[in-house]
Amino acid sequence: MRPYILAECNYKNLQDRDIDLAVLPWGAVEAHNYHLPYAADIIESDNIAAEAAEKADRQGANLIVFPTIPYGVNTGQTDIKLDMNMNPSTQSAILHDMLTVLNRQKIYKFCILNSHGGNNFKPILRELGLQFPQMFLSFCNWFNAIEKTEIFSHGGDHADEMETSLLLYLTPELVLPLTEAGSGREKQIKIKGIREGWAWTERQWSKATEDTGIGNPADASAEKGKTYFKAITDKVAELFVEIARADINDLYE
Repeated sequence: MRPYILAECNYKNLQDRDIDLAVLPWGAVEAHNYHLPYAADIIESDNIAAEAAEKADRQGANLIVFPTIPYGVNTGQTDIKLDMNMNPSTQSAILHDMLTVLNRQKIYKFCILNSHGGNNFKPILRELGLQFPQMFLSFCNWFNAIEKTEIFSHGGDHADEMETSLLLYLTPELVLPLTEAGSGREKQIKIKGIREGWAWTERQWSKATEDTGIGNPADASAEKGKTYFKAITDKVAELFVEIARADINDLYE
C-alpha cells in the first residue's frame, strides 16, 4: 500500500490521517499518432502523479492522490474514431461534487495534475472558487513545467518525441515500432493572427494532421523518457510540497 494513493488505501489506515493536499490527475482518451495507445494521457497522469507524490511524501507532505479522471475535452476531434469527449460543463460538475466532499471534510487544498492540452481548468476553477472561497484551488500542466528542448530534438504537443519517449520508458509494451509512426507534421492554419498565437480558434484535428500526431517522434527513446520523467516528477513534487505546506491565509509577500 502506498499511503498517498487513495485507490490503494484502506479505511483502517486512512480514517485518522491528516491530509493537507488532494491531487486529482486528469487525462484523456484519444488517438496518439499511429504508434501510441489511446490511454497515453492516462498513463502519464497515473505515473507522474504517483512518482511526484512519493517524492513529496518523502519530504513530509501530507497528500492524497485520487484515481485519474480518464476523459478529457476533445471537441475538435469528433470525427476521429473513439476519441472520447467530456464537455467542460461536465468537468465543472464533477469538480463541484468532489470539492463539496473535500470542503465538508476540511481538506482545503486541491490541485489538478493535467495531462491533456484540451483541458482548460482556469475558467472552471475561477467559478468554483466563488462557491468554495475557503479553499485553495489550483491546477498544473506538467508538460509545461520544464523546457523540452533541454532533452528533445523535435517540438510538438501530441504524440511527439517527448510523449513517445515517456511511453517508451513507462509502457514500452504498448508502443509500436517507430517505423509504424506517422511524421506528426502539423498543417498551419491560414489565418495569420491565429497562426501567430494572439488570436484563437479550436484546432480541427483531422484537418491539421494526417496521423493525429503533432510533432515528429522519430528520435524518441526510453532513455530520454527516463531523464524527462525524473525531471518532471521532481518539479511536480516541489509544487505539491509547497502547496501542502502553504498557509492559504498568508500566500503573498
